[in-house]
Amino acid sequence: MGGFLYPKNYKYKYKIIVSGAAVLSPCAADAMEKTKEIGRQIALEKCILITGATTGIPYYAALGCKEAGGFSVGFSPASSERSHLKTYRLPLDVFDVMIYTGSDYVGRDVIMTKAGDALIVVCGRMGTLHEFATAFEIQRPIGILVGSGGIADKVKDLITGKIREAKKIVFEADPKKLVKKVILMIEKEKGRK
Repeated sequence: MGGFLYPKNYKYKYKIIVSGAAVLSPCAADAMEKTKEIGRQIALEKCILITGATTGIPYYAALGCKEAGGFSVGFSPASSERSHLKTYRLPLDVFDVMIYTGSDYVGRDVIMTKAGDALIVVCGRMGTLHEFATAFEIQRPIGILVGSGGIADKVKDLITGKIREAKKIVFEADPKKLVKKVILMIEKEKGRK
């Protein structure tokens, strides 16, 4: 699967999760195209894309990554390929590797979020909020695509007030700039900048 273009011994820099709505109805009209651009930028930055292996925003991120020759990993809520396809009715075509967690959506969210170096939120509903909260709690760097609709446009209100300091969150409307800012946060976190 995928258009893997990097040399066999190539080492990827980081693992970046893209989280967002599986259904596009709460999303801005341009969210799909901006999500594909995020996937492309993650590939161009030689990072691995991680998603929840579902439709909507995660699918478009993986599609953009694949179109740019990148590498993507899907974390499925299912316990097998058969269950992924038949029970959950989720796609396989854009993923290079699929991890079958067997943990339904809630468990999958936690496992997936802990596997990444950072999280990017695009649009989103309750599952995205869960992934955001998990990343926030384990203090992963988080990027929010401003203007994409859904949870992404409500996060700023959620983290204001007397909540633990939110130092590791960046807000950006431009997909390319957002990916670069997230990578800078990862590098700072890992002591590489």
